[in-house]
Amino acid sequence: MSSLKVILGLLAAGLALSGCMPATTYQAAPEASLKPNDKAQLAKARYTAVPVAEPFRRAIVDYHRKELPGTIVVDSDNHYLYLVQDNGKAIRYGVTVGEEALAFSGIAKVGNMAEWPKWTPTADIHKRIEGLPASVPGGVDNPLGARALYLYQGGRDTLFRIHGTNQPEYIGASISSGCIRMTNEDVIDLYTRVKQGTVVVVLEPKQGDSPYNSKMALQGGGLAGPSPQ
Repeated sequence: MSSLKVILGLLAAGLALSGCMPATTYQAAPEASLKPNDKAQLAKARYTAVPVAEPFRRAIVDYHRKELPGTIVVDSDNHYLYLVQDNGKAIRYGVTVGEEALAFSGIAKVGNMAEWPKWTPTADIHKRIEGLPASVPGGVDNPLGARALYLYQGGRDTLFRIHGTNQPEYIGASISSGCIRMTNEDVIDLYTRVKQGTVVVVLEPKQGDSPYNSKMALQGGGLAGPSPQ
């Protein structure tokens, strides 16, 4: 039995060295991306700082789809957001995505960007959730969190966002009203690496398309962000 374990161990090592197994390097978002106001806001957070489960922690991973560096790709089925880098790599973040009936999919661009944005619930959200205020000022208790990337199609706001959250315990779940939530630290990091006009590809759920099993070969756009840190 012990010899079998040794053989299996050597086989696994050989596969890893040959590139048959995906390389994953977990790295927390660099603290250098936090501005003084970010640190002050996060220090006031009243939500529980729940550690994100390891599969959904920020990581540098191999990436085999054909989007260009600088493109954001959201894999809703697996609750991941990828920022494509050079040399077959991507920065991968764990996310919360929308419930199936509310989820967004398709190709969009970042049409606007905001730090500690205010939240103005849409009419549909007011219908589903009673008692909401007309708007919530920016801050750590705001559901949009530290940053927001506003998704546009054809020059028009889709009303879908990539944004932070005051509920980090739900990273890896499908419960949002359609937007893509990230931890505040991760969305701050992403925000520093993209710009207005960045292409965002949100893969259609339940179509078997992912960076691990690519059915589409969309050519994304946008400029390459800084090298992973």
